[in-house]
Amino acid sequence: MPNPLFDTLFAPLENRATPVLILPDGTTISGSAFFAMIARAAGALRACGVEPGDRVAVQIAKTPEALAVYGAAVAVGAIFLPLNTAYTPSEVAYFVGNATPKLVLGDPAQIDALTPITARHGARLMALGADGTGDFTDLAKAQPDDMTVANRTEDDLAAFLYTSGTTGRSKGAMLSQLNLLSNARALVDLWRFTADDVLLHALPIFHTHGLFVATHVALLSGASMVFLPGFDLDTMIRLMPQATSVMGVPTFYTRFLGDPRFNRDLTAHMRLFISGSAPLLAETHLDFEARTGHRILERYGMTETNMITSNPYDGERRAGTVGFPLPGVEVKITDPATGATLPRRETGMIEVRGPNVFQGYWQMPEKTREELRENGYFQTGDLGVVDAGGYLSIVGRQKDLIISGGYNIYPKEIELVLDAQPGVLESAVVGVPHPEFGEGVLAVLVPREGQGPDVNAIEAALKTQLARFKQPKGYVIRDSLPRNTMGKVQKNALREAYADRLTKG
Repeated sequence: MPNPLFDTLFAPLENRATPVLILPDGTTISGSAFFAMIARAAGALRACGVEPGDRVAVQIAKTPEALAVYGAAVAVGAIFLPLNTAYTPSEVAYFVGNATPKLVLGDPAQIDALTPITARHGARLMALGADGTGDFTDLAKAQPDDMTVANRTEDDLAAFLYTSGTTGRSKGAMLSQLNLLSNARALVDLWRFTADDVLLHALPIFHTHGLFVATHVALLSGASMVFLPGFDLDTMIRLMPQATSVMGVPTFYTRFLGDPRFNRDLTAHMRLFISGSAPLLAETHLDFEARTGHRILERYGMTETNMITSNPYDGERRAGTVGFPLPGVEVKITDPATGATLPRRETGMIEVRGPNVFQGYWQMPEKTREELRENGYFQTGDLGVVDAGGYLSIVGRQKDLIISGGYNIYPKEIELVLDAQPGVLESAVVGVPHPEFGEGVLAVLVPREGQGPDVNAIEAALKTQLARFKQPKGYVIRDSLPRNTMGKVQKNALREAYADRLTKG
């Protein structure tokens, strides 16, 4: 029976003798062996009563067994719900209560804490540990290696991914098989992945980037993955000679650049370095090229849309931009107040339409109507501008827009100037309450190692580069910026921490 996502990504593994996964210790798992793991996991899901359309929630370590559970969920027609391994049981309780999964898989150490939560919502709870053991594994081992694949269509839901929920409740983005397949097909073609590629995979698989971008691209192209439990600099450098490509977040690249072993010789054989999930500093982009001769390919995506744009494989990979819309994807910049389309070089809301755009938010029809227009365009909440050459740049989040004395201020513009100042490693600009202007610009600076920024000199420099209303009303120096697991700066945390910074005295 047809099941487009399974048929495209997993069915070809059944007779594949070459490795699909390469583990840190050098162990390899062939396509056929991994297919058998998926079949047994699918049998275990069915033994737990999971049927097409049921949700399967997992909060488990990144292992081959965990990835096999995803393949198994696709096979049986379940909706896969991966959860951040850093979530506390109280946080997991919200997702279980909202998504009402039939089955929850958790780390053995968390089973006692999760038991009352799953019991309250009628979900079955089983364990799958980082070492691949647990009662779910025991159940899977008792299942046959063959399986019956559920009949599904491209319009059927394949996954729920919950937004980070930095403002208000997390929302469950409903992703169909077509949403995932269309993106994988476009990226394999755009980034020129083939069966000859080996992807160094250190991203988590509870997120779009690691699961639906990295893993899907590798599976669809027939590439192999060096499958790491997480980012470890020594391990990445040790195993890089085996790889042809890396997909990472900006933190990967700054850590690479901080190690003298990472040089032109180590990366000479590499084909492609890709960055996403958080903005890549233009300085990092240029430093990386100077060190290695490679230009990082930066792209842009969201939980609700998978990937939206990418810098070109051939042609200029322009620092500070996220490139052009993917084939089949439409992007426009609109006035946030009126929805009117804006011309190039004007800043506004990024809206996107295409087969990659999600189906709506689970059990939140009003929120879906607010953000997903009737004409199919999704209002991303990101502010952007398209330059004369068609490259898209992200200015910031709409919720991060600062309105000071009636003027709209885009933090990214100020951050670019701050990042270029002596002694500044990186910066974040937020709006906080101001007694005269409503909101005032606050600059949070992270110093370079061994040299602190001179705030007086920075203030003097900004007077010649920014209009007075854009200049920070205050400065904070701290060791690092708060980030989520994918490297995005948590500006809400900065706004809360320094809410009274400009109102004191």
